[in-house]
Amino acid sequence: MMNKLKIVEERFEEINNNLNDPTVIANQELFRDLMKEYKQLAPIIEKMKEHKTALSDEKEALSMLSEGGLDREDEEMIKEALSDAKARIESTDAELKILLLPHDPNDDKNVIVEIRGGAGGEEAALFAGVLHRMYTMYAEARHWNIEIVGANETELGGYKEVSFMIEGEGAYSRLKYESGVHRVQRVPETETGGRIHTSTVTVAVLPEADEVEFELDPNDLKIDTFRSSGAGGQHINKTSSAIRVTHIPTGTVVECQDERSQFKNKDKALKVLRSRLYEEKLREQNDAIASDRRAQVGTGDRSERIRTYNYPQGRVTDHRIGLTLYKLDAILNGDLDEIIDPIIAFYRTEMLKAESVK
Repeated sequence: MMNKLKIVEERFEEINNNLNDPTVIANQELFRDLMKEYKQLAPIIEKMKEHKTALSDEKEALSMLSEGGLDREDEEMIKEALSDAKARIESTDAELKILLLPHDPNDDKNVIVEIRGGAGGEEAALFAGVLHRMYTMYAEARHWNIEIVGANETELGGYKEVSFMIEGEGAYSRLKYESGVHRVQRVPETETGGRIHTSTVTVAVLPEADEVEFELDPNDLKIDTFRSSGAGGQHINKTSSAIRVTHIPTGTVVECQDERSQFKNKDKALKVLRSRLYEEKLREQNDAIASDRRAQVGTGDRSERIRTYNYPQGRVTDHRIGLTLYKLDAILNGDLDEIIDPIIAFYRTEMLKAESVK
């Protein structure tokens, strides 16, 4: 670990010097990239300083104890300081190991969230609406921007499918483990016998791909316009502003009809398409990783059942980490950190295990 820390320290110093170079400042793209790397390395440098301070305090306390000549009160005080220093060394050492884990380049990106009703018909569609509200409230609490890309609503107010963009610092790092099958157990409003039904909804969280990262060949695209459908007042069915983009090589289809402007709908649809194809590219790359490592860090595949929301018992269970919280109402109102934080910690621990066997 010390070798890695030395490399990080040298790189941080190099970046710091470059950021003060007028030629670098004049190159906006280079300056932006260096600032991004600087922000990623800064927490490691700060934790290194804490670690070094703790080591220095330990050394000083041991030296004072070895010299002797202390009265009982001073000796107890120094022993307490030594114990505190050892605890800080252990704590900062563990935190540094986590900070030195390979950085996911997508973590700082905006995300596109796609929610689709699965098994359960109208009840699944209604719960898709509940999850959309949950993620929207979570994003609002973190002061992220939310923008609907497309929605296929049902008569009862649910969604057969809904996709939306979330723009904000660290959005993907917080939401990337939400991909998967979400299961709900509750008595539907349409159920007269009071029987509990089980329905499922799938959630996909895609990192927004920049044009530079995934270029689309215009010759591979088929773009159709059609009239919007659903709620929307007099504008609906008046103009062909909705856009359908088909990626011919893969057959991937994206529709967007949220905006009145055909241009804006096309722009949104292309963003979603680019992100879907980018995610597929990432998945293919991840499949090339050794199977044992995949088993350790988890696949994050959206086909995996990850969570159950049980209304009668007021509980939420995340099956990946065996976490159960009896806070259903709070979680559905966007209070997701009590689930997200332990999941992130779990996957970091699994990554540490994987790194240790390399």
